Amino acid sequence: MDAVTLGIIGGSGMYDIESLTDVREVKPETPFGEPSDAIVVGTLHGRRVAFLPRHGRGHRISPGELNSRANIYALKSLGVRQIVSISACGSLREDYAPRDIVIPDQLFDRTRGRPLSFFGNGLVVHISLADPFCARLSDALYAAVQKVGGRVHRGGAFVTIEGPRFSTRAESRVFRQWGMDIIGMTATPEAQLAREAEICYATMAHVTDYDVWHESEEPVTVDAIVANLLANAALARQAIAELVRQLPEDFDCSCQHALRDAIITRPEAVPPAVRRDLQLLVGKYLGGDA
Repeated sequence: MDAVTLGIIGGSGMYDIESLTDVREVKPETPFGEPSDAIVVGTLHGRRVAFLPRHGRGHRISPGELNSRANIYALKSLGVRQIVSISACGSLREDYAPRDIVIPDQLFDRTRGRPLSFFGNGLVVHISLADPFCARLSDALYAAVQKVGGRVHRGGAFVTIEGPRFSTRAESRVFRQWGMDIIGMTATPEAQLAREAEICYATMAHVTDYDVWHESEEPVTVDAIVANLLANAALARQAIAELVRQLPEDFDCSCQHALRDAIITRPEAVPPAVRRDLQLLVGKYLGGDA
């Protein structure tokens, strides 16, 4: 199979694109268990693209139950070098209205207990996450959404909560006071795992509601989220198709070298089992075979 260099993590309807051809499903094995579902791989404008339904077909996996390590590792094993995440979010700003799209540039983690790293167990790695989203890919995604007519905002701080419940009013107001712009449940740990895997990562966040802080708007509900996501579904597919058309095949980016100065453990001290399981991620730095 030809190398798949672009991955899309989103809803199961994202691969329902008319121009997608030569479609097949793959189920990569990972040291971290199974990904959320089979990965759909197809050709879009001459490029092989992988689509992974984040919550599984039928939306059966809760945010806190997602096996994000398996998801990112599986995409990496296919050759993916860039990931676009498509997700719902609540707005914490008056000017980020429902059905707008936000391409965030910052991330704030308020999750609890999720596995946040591929590493540990004898391999110590400290990546930089000062800028958690790839600026190059985010700029390209912003331009693609603009090109297809979406109302889109470039930049914003994305706070990730544990869920699955929505915020209390007190929490929502505090997040606004902290300078957060949008709120969701899945950007963490995807962003940091993508960075550990040396994959560029950007998010197309679809505003579905005003969370619960807005005095003249109804509190967030599942019905409102689904309705606004469905209203934007065609736009999201068009934006992905446009992005694929515009992205260069050859590129370089600091995301692609994120581990170069991040591994502290001496190669000879890494346990053999850890070296074997993570050869895909760190083999070029540790040397030797799996």
